[in-house]
Amino acid sequence: MMLNESLLAIPVRRECDVSRARRLATDLAGAMGFPRAAAYRLATTVSELGYNLVLHTPHGGMIRLHSLQSEGRCGIELAAEDDGPGIPDLALAMSDGYSTNHGLGSGLPGSRRLMDEFQIISTPGEGTRVTARLWR
Repeated sequence: MMLNESLLAIPVRRECDVSRARRLATDLAGAMGFPRAAAYRLATTVSELGYNLVLHTPHGGMIRLHSLQSEGRCGIELAAEDDGPGIPDLALAMSDGYSTNHGLGSGLPGSRRLMDEFQIISTPGEGTRVTARLWR
């Protein structure tokens, strides 16, 4: 798998940064020929992960978008990373309905369902990195 030259790195500290990241993700998906429904899946995942950066980390984090080329297909890799408090129980955090801020508890598990590939690594006291891929 090869990362292409297209890289967007968006610092996310406030809600307006999440909106900007969502718009850039939608634009990238459109430029790469993704169907509108797939672009919306990506944008929704960017929103969910971006709001986690705003709500659960003291200093926000970073969203990165890369275009991918692999075995004749193209895709987009989304990475959301922070150096926040980390997630003490990943299994619980990935279960539907679990929320630490009185939300619906569908952000992380919903993001996993929206994307073709999804990985989360979190170390309490060090931070969290979510990597997700969507293929065209």
